[in-house]
Amino acid sequence: MQRSIFHYLAALLLTISFIQESDAARTGSPGTDLSENITPVLLFLSGDVMLGRAIDQVLPYSNDPELFEPHIRDARAYISLAIKANGPLLKPVDCNYIWGDALDILDTFKPDVRIINLETSITLSNAHWKKKHIHYRMHPKNTACLTLAKIDVTSLANNHVHDWGYAGLAETLFTLEQAGIKFTGSGRNARAASRPSIIDLNSKGRVIVSSWATADSGTPPDWAATDYKPGVNRLSSLSMQAVRRIGSIIKPVKQPGDIAVVSIHWGGNWGYEIPLEQSAFAHHLIDEADIDVVHGHSSHHVKGIEVYKDKLIIYGSGDLLNDYEGIGGHDNYRADLSLMYFASVNPATGKLVQLQMAPTQIRNLKINKADKNDALWLRDMLNRESKESGVRVELDTNGDLLLQK
Repeated sequence: MQRSIFHYLAALLLTISFIQESDAARTGSPGTDLSENITPVLLFLSGDVMLGRAIDQVLPYSNDPELFEPHIRDARAYISLAIKANGPLLKPVDCNYIWGDALDILDTFKPDVRIINLETSITLSNAHWKKKHIHYRMHPKNTACLTLAKIDVTSLANNHVHDWGYAGLAETLFTLEQAGIKFTGSGRNARAASRPSIIDLNSKGRVIVSSWATADSGTPPDWAATDYKPGVNRLSSLSMQAVRRIGSIIKPVKQPGDIAVVSIHWGGNWGYEIPLEQSAFAHHLIDEADIDVVHGHSSHHVKGIEVYKDKLIIYGSGDLLNDYEGIGGHDNYRADLSLMYFASVNPATGKLVQLQMAPTQIRNLKINKADKNDALWLRDMLNRESKESGVRVELDTNGDLLLQK
């Protein structure tokens, strides 16, 4: 009799335990980690998109070509340099032309969110910033080039968005608003400049993008937005105070299932070395400010990457599109080569699931898919420059670079 009661109680406890485990599996109650079963969000991240000077001049609408540079006074001279370097170019060209193979690459990957650093003012303003020598602007009627690529968010915290004065910045913001393209990093005052852009993906959560420029990126101190002056979201240093400042903006708006991206314009244009203050700052953003992806840019060439606590740090994205063809001086860095970064991120944890990178080359003032030799050059460079952080990438059968885990 006692043995029968014991068997009955044991069977009852086993049944209760089974029911609890089944309920936990269905509801995701404590004790069950369902994060691995959640559909990841695919982010497209690029480096600098520079649509001024030569590119503005070859598009259907163009600004006055006058420049204020020490050695070149006409933007069309950059077209001549590109032709001399890589052959003839028929102009005008349409917006499809400048994106080149990038449009097919985007169609293949189908990212949920597309984020670029737009390093160009969109304006007709002739009031160039006299304290700077290099100025980028695109005619507002060419804004279709951004909508064609279905850009969701433009990072505007950089050292060229304010090139054409306050009127140029105001027209840039207005033009993007009219085109329905979100932006972050510049605004009509400090509060607006620091306001993040939020992309709602409905059942897949949201992506929050916050854009910042640092002093060492060449962003002038008098470009910093204030309570009463438009400008750029500028950091004077990579300090813990700056980390707390970013966290104070992100944390109040971030909800469970959101992915937070900091898009930061930092450092000089050339050099592979990653300063210790940059890596420490990136780590602190992840540890203290609840950031999931650090999207760095400013270098004209691709730099190393890191995966820190399963979260992605891109230290230098390179230039996705510029008009530097035929300009010598830094050939060893292969600034003609770039990467289109496709980061798959788990919205439940913010952790990187997969990173694929499509190698590209700027040639004839457009984005081209890089050939195998150039893709292998990028692979070897990334493996060399990311070695200390334990990152390794390989070339897959599609010609893309894939992060190895």
